[in-house]
Amino acid sequence: MSNAFETITLFSTPVVLSDLPDAAALNADLRAVIVHRETTHPGTQHSNLGGWQSDWDMGRWGGAAAIKLLAIGRNTASRATTDRQGNAVSLTWKANMWANVNRSGHGNEFHSHPGSFWSGVYYVDDGGIDADPSLGGELEFMDPRGPGPAMYAPHLAYGKAGLSVGANETVRPKSGRLVIFPAWLLHQVRPYRGKAQRISIAFNLSL
Repeated sequence: MSNAFETITLFSTPVVLSDLPDAAALNADLRAVIVHRETTHPGTQHSNLGGWQSDWDMGRWGGAAAIKLLAIGRNTASRATTDRQGNAVSLTWKANMWANVNRSGHGNEFHSHPGSFWSGVYYVDDGGIDADPSLGGELEFMDPRGPGPAMYAPHLAYGKAGLSVGANETVRPKSGRLVIFPAWLLHQVRPYRGKAQRISIAFNLSL
C-alpha cells in the first residue's frame, strides 16, 4: 500500500524568457548605435572580463530603438510582477541601461545588481552562439540555495523541484531574446569563443 502525498514547490526563482517577434529591424538599429558608441566613447569596468561596456545611460544616447526596447522590458516585467496576494499591479519602473560588446575570450564574472527589483538582458547579436553552442558565451545563473545537494549527491534531484538542485543553469543567447530575472540572482557570462561580436544590452528596473 502506498500513501498519497502532495509536492509543492517553495522558493522557486522566476526567469522570464521572451523571443521578440520581428526583432531584425530593432536589432539593426541597436547594433548601429552601439557600434558607433564603442568607437567614440571609452568603456567602463564593472563585472566585465574584457570586452566593452558602455556607461549606464543608454536610454539617453541609444535613440528610438533603445527607448522601444526599454519599454518592452518594463512592460514584460510589470506583467511578471504581482502584489503579495498574486494580484496584478500598476508600476512605474525607474531604469538604467547599458550596452556590452564581447569578442573572443570575453565574459563577465559572477555578480548581482543590488538596488533593483528586476534585471534583464537583451541579445542584439548572439555572435553565432545560437547556431553553434560550442562558442560559449552563455548566461549562467547560480542556484541561490547553494551547492550542497549537488555536492552530496550529484545524481539526484528533488522530484518536481526542477533541475537546479545545487547546480548552475544556463540560458543560451539568441538574437532577439529578452531575459528578465530577479536582480539579486547571481549570474555570469561564460567566455565567448567565437570570432564575431556578441552584442547585448543590460538593464535594471527599480521603484
